[in-house]
Amino acid sequence: MKKIFQLAAGVVFSSQLTFAQNSIDALRYSQLTLGGTTARSAGMAGSFGALGGDFSTLSANPAGIGLYRRSEFTFTPSFFNQTTSSNLNGTSLKDSKPDFNFGNIGIIVASYDPDEKNGWKGFSFGIGYNRINDFNNRIEMQGKNNKGSLLDVYLADANKNGTETDPYGTQLAWNTYLLNYDSLNNMYYPVLPNHGETQSKYVETSGSMGETVFSFGGNYDDKFYLGGTIGVPRIRYTESSQYKESMENDTIYNFQSFTLNQKLTTTGSGVNFKFGMIYKPVDWVRIGGTFHSPSYFNMHDTWNSDMSSAFTGSNASYSSSSQSPEGSFDYSLSTPAHAIGSVGFIIKKIGMINADFEYVDYASSRLHSSSYDFLSENRAISNKYTSTGNIRVGTEWRILNPMSIRAGIAHYGSPYKQGVGNDGSRISYTAGIGFREANFFMDFAYVFTQTKENYYFYDPSAAYVDPSLNTSKNSSLMMTFGFKF
Repeated sequence: MKKIFQLAAGVVFSSQLTFAQNSIDALRYSQLTLGGTTARSAGMAGSFGALGGDFSTLSANPAGIGLYRRSEFTFTPSFFNQTTSSNLNGTSLKDSKPDFNFGNIGIIVASYDPDEKNGWKGFSFGIGYNRINDFNNRIEMQGKNNKGSLLDVYLADANKNGTETDPYGTQLAWNTYLLNYDSLNNMYYPVLPNHGETQSKYVETSGSMGETVFSFGGNYDDKFYLGGTIGVPRIRYTESSQYKESMENDTIYNFQSFTLNQKLTTTGSGVNFKFGMIYKPVDWVRIGGTFHSPSYFNMHDTWNSDMSSAFTGSNASYSSSSQSPEGSFDYSLSTPAHAIGSVGFIIKKIGMINADFEYVDYASSRLHSSSYDFLSENRAISNKYTSTGNIRVGTEWRILNPMSIRAGIAHYGSPYKQGVGNDGSRISYTAGIGFREANFFMDFAYVFTQTKENYYFYDPSAAYVDPSLNTSKNSSLMMTFGFKF
């Protein structure tokens, strides 16, 4: 059984105001952030693929665990704030949402024998948690539409399928007297014969994607390092939205406004595998390579919606409301594989530079269910998304023992094909500082990420609507505390 309605924020065609599992879900859970890493790695823009020796490598290049010579415990509290500015037909609004969370926590148990002349000198095992995506956000959008309305979408559906097939939208519009029936012509018509209404939407999202990691790695002759990770990602996502259309001085039907409230909750868990290597041809050069398998998720969605309408006349005002049933659906999702190549340089034990290049094919995501074929949704994924390259470059310098400073930049390419009408690329600027003693270390990092995307209140192929250009700016402060033993 297919869910009828799809709801999602921040991407092209994102709100057709239906709750179906679709290409938007696939992209949301395929794009990862710098939030689930240590402050040391974050200060270098997550660019650690050839360096190793940091807990973040368990979710990036697990060969990095092979460089450990002592055991380590680490945890990272972080503060996150996302501010989104919208602009729709000249109307600008801004909203923000803060969040406090744990970016990572984990332990690595290492053994190393420096007296081993040749062969395997050490092995390490690690277990922990990395937060790899954050969904906390608030968006407010508003603008005037002189050419279309959400009621046009419901009207087309009613005249094609009747008012009973869609209990989460069209049926609500019928129940709240926003659609009327002309028995003479055997057709439905809306209470808005003309356009010019003000459209607004408020969207709040919350939740995260975190990954429990189990990693093992080895050190061969201090030259070649191998590692693997079994990742168990978990998803928690909630989206609540309020969409409203209002009109002044409607003297035909005395229409004042209607409001649609929607809520979607998604939970999921999955598994993936990561394999990596690091080769040190000379002491000051390191070369890394990593492959991440697709993540395979079992997903569960629940959703509901309600609608209210308000009319005002010369003698009286009246309103009506209607509530949908609770819907739910189980399905599976596979997100793309990742291939990463890295190169790092160690400069006289006082500095290091690393660069990562990552390849991701967002068009390879797939939705599956035993009760629905998802042919059109998977076709939309292939038609809308494309492969892209992500680049991360970071550096660290020990300016005064035991203090080091860090900086980095990361660019994440657009997942959209040309002609789709959206960008979606992201750029992150990072900085950090750290203090390291023999048995204790403390790191701080600041990450600033910006992205721009078009948001449509509903599918523009179904009814006219202009996009809201949304600019999101995410600031993260991270602190990592660690102990070596």
